[in-house]
Amino acid sequence: MGRFSLSQDLGIDLGTANTLVFVKGKGVVLREPSVVAKNVITGDVEAVGSSARNMIGRTPGNISVIRPMKDGVIADYDTTAVMMKYYIKKAMRKRSAFAKKPNVMICVPSGITMVEERAVIDATKQAGAKDAFPIAEPFAAAIGSGLPVWEPTGSMIVDIGGGTTEVAVISLGGIVTSQSIRIAGDNMDESITQYVRKTYNLMIGERSAESIKLDIGTAGEVAENEELDIRGRDMLTGLPKTITITAQEIAESLADTVEEIINAVKYTLEKTPPELAADIMDRGIVLTGGGSLLRNIDQVISDETKMPVFVAEDALDSVAIGTGKSLEYIQHFRNHPNVSTRPTVE
Repeated sequence: MGRFSLSQDLGIDLGTANTLVFVKGKGVVLREPSVVAKNVITGDVEAVGSSARNMIGRTPGNISVIRPMKDGVIADYDTTAVMMKYYIKKAMRKRSAFAKKPNVMICVPSGITMVEERAVIDATKQAGAKDAFPIAEPFAAAIGSGLPVWEPTGSMIVDIGGGTTEVAVISLGGIVTSQSIRIAGDNMDESITQYVRKTYNLMIGERSAESIKLDIGTAGEVAENEELDIRGRDMLTGLPKTITITAQEIAESLADTVEEIINAVKYTLEKTPPELAADIMDRGIVLTGGGSLLRNIDQVISDETKMPVFVAEDALDSVAIGTGKSLEYIQHFRNHPNVSTRPTVE
């Protein structure tokens, strides 16, 4: 089989919270929320991405805002296909009308089942891909973070996304040991929502919870106890109400979720061969994903593991960049379709 052009190929980070599209030679060209607004009466799609996200909590009864991805896998197949079709078309809008369908390298959680992986592949093809090739999310994150994944040395990556946290030790182009837990950024938002409801009898939406996390969210000890005014609905009176919440309170609400992530890191280290563990001790642990931007989480993980921990330079884009850089291995996937979701050196 002859070598084909990569010009039409895309790398897609299909995340629970956001979808990113990487185009060969251009980098990440699209970054939008994995959200779709549908008319529940007609079934028509009203909005996709940012415009749909702005509708969350603000829609009339005939419009439903759906997040078709849950815990890193497809929860609503048809809606996911519609959303991906929109993003692929948007990413390739400057292409010729006669452009061929793209090959797509798409990331999947390392703990995904064969059925869930097949659903991702089928949805990608239904969305307009000529062919779809899955790649393990932590492997893509490691490539995008610039780790030496092809060398005989241990590299540890912790990708804290919206739906899943992926922890993996990589060496010689493969994942040696990994742990995928369905606890990540969305759970942090939910923890904040539950804390505010339980402590203040105040109902807040998921967008408000995410804003609180971004503004004053902290892992571990709080250096500066900042305050933030938040608005919501009083559960006792049913009327709008404003309260003031502190960074210390948010840190307490996030403690259980952060501990689960730390336990996943520890569990993966316990399963790591001694030689690779020594490499990680020298090189440190790299954090990627939106959850890695939570203040002080790198220091907390470092304190618990007694290892140096770094946040990747392009933490939000690492998976998409790695997925895009893996496009050159499509020929390998084409020739070895049943080997693995992870590309290896031929």
